[in-house]
Amino acid sequence: MEEKKPRHRLVVFYDGSCESCIRDRVRYERWAGEQGKEICWFDITDREDVLLSLGISPQQALQELHVQTAEGEIFSELDAYILLMKRVPRLRPLALFIGLPVIRPTLSWLYRHWVRSRLEREGRL
Repeated sequence: MEEKKPRHRLVVFYDGSCESCIRDRVRYERWAGEQGKEICWFDITDREDVLLSLGISPQQALQELHVQTAEGEIFSELDAYILLMKRVPRLRPLALFIGLPVIRPTLSWLYRHWVRSRLEREGRL
């Protein structure tokens, strides 16, 4: 009898206090279909102890998306988005695009600016 391989699982650390983050999660799950079942969504709200045990500062977790692979490797910011997008066929071209050397730094700056502005507006930074 052939042994079943465990499904590859990702843990996505997301801000459950952020309405747009929740909408993004729902959209991703819808687009991912069956692939989305391989992902564990972990709300970082009031979970500083878990974050610190993984070497992620709670402030950094608020400002950047973090994803942990089944092997325990942690990816953040655009690397985390690219990892997630590559798992969904309709998002793969976008993952390749945002990883381009000319696009990546600009998009990274825009992302950090947008998140910082959102957190400041909400009084969380």
